[in-house]
Amino acid sequence: MASVSGIENGLDRPYNSLSENISSDDGLRTGDKIKKWVLSLFTLKFLKILIGGQVLSLLICGTAVTSQLLNPTGEGVNAPTTQSFLNYLLLAIVYCGWLVCRSQEKNFYHVFMNRWWKYLIVALIDVEANYMVVKAYHYTTLVSVQLLDSITIPVVLLLSFLLLRVRYRLNHLIGVVICLVGVPLMIWADFDAGRSHSEDAKNKVLGDILCLVGASFYGVSNVAEEYAVRHYSRVEFLGMLGLFGTFISGIQLVIFERDELTSITWDGRTIGLLVAFALCLFCLYSFFPVVIQWSSAAAVNLCILTADFYSLLFGLFLFNFVFSGIYFFSFAIIIIGVLIYGLRATKEAPRESRYNFFRNESEHPSDAGVDEISPLPTDERELTEEEREQMHKDFNRHLNGTN
Repeated sequence: MASVSGIENGLDRPYNSLSENISSDDGLRTGDKIKKWVLSLFTLKFLKILIGGQVLSLLICGTAVTSQLLNPTGEGVNAPTTQSFLNYLLLAIVYCGWLVCRSQEKNFYHVFMNRWWKYLIVALIDVEANYMVVKAYHYTTLVSVQLLDSITIPVVLLLSFLLLRVRYRLNHLIGVVICLVGVPLMIWADFDAGRSHSEDAKNKVLGDILCLVGASFYGVSNVAEEYAVRHYSRVEFLGMLGLFGTFISGIQLVIFERDELTSITWDGRTIGLLVAFALCLFCLYSFFPVVIQWSSAAAVNLCILTADFYSLLFGLFLFNFVFSGIYFFSFAIIIIGVLIYGLRATKEAPRESRYNFFRNESEHPSDAGVDEISPLPTDERELTEEEREQMHKDFNRHLNGTN
């Protein structure tokens, strides 16, 4: 089985090609090959990825439903940073606490001292992505947001190509295109059901720009997350994201939403919905890197395109949405696109260059989970920090073939 990017040194978790179980025996008849190929689509590995993606879609649906219940008429709770703040706070409490309990070089102190500014940048991008996309709903139409937030997928593909050295095959490009075809079909279904009204847009240009930038930030955050969880750990990424996300969103909350907080009627229903939103988002953030480890950021973003379909199902009962058969058609199109995307594994480009945004040059390779052979000292004395750093630099130059 091949990994999603053909990684040879064990950095990436395997994303199993759905076609690699097919026998290479040229003596097989064409019918037998096709049968084997079809059966290989529905392996346990692929079903795990597909089901995991749908769980993420349901969690996204949960955040959308609770947000709609908090602000059903546009005059309810309108505090996106406050809602995100609760999620980051939960992430910080759970995963930073987990890091504190770790020992030696994987504990909170080591991670914070070596990579704090890098996670600060990622947290800033993630906080603003959440804020911009939610704010876009107040300025532009539902149709625009649904269409423009799919820009996350090409951003993830581009950054994975440039930074993670992923090389895509024809089936990946076809699968992405088919999945993206499902997006306008979903929007068409919204029109058919009367859910989209262009006259509601207050400032469409501003809303569209907010959505495009926010969705692009999501793509950056997702690729950084894929790199971090493969080279370090899910716990480290979520703990640092929660810590700095709490700090950033807390400051933003005080600056932009303090008046909104004072005007909210803090009854049991409002508090309960805020807690429900935070729990859905916390579970989404916690499970997202797990599915990324099974597959890739690109594959996960394709799977969660079905979130609008689940929102419709809940909306039929909660908001009296009108049913349209086009929703089922668009759902099927997206699933077919995911199937085609998984037919063959992606490849990895040669390692002439390295993406070291999260890695410190002075770190021992074992910090990144790389099983590399370290040169041994010729005597038994303990190396000084300067000697150890120089040894690592010389070894890295040797690996890269540079002088």
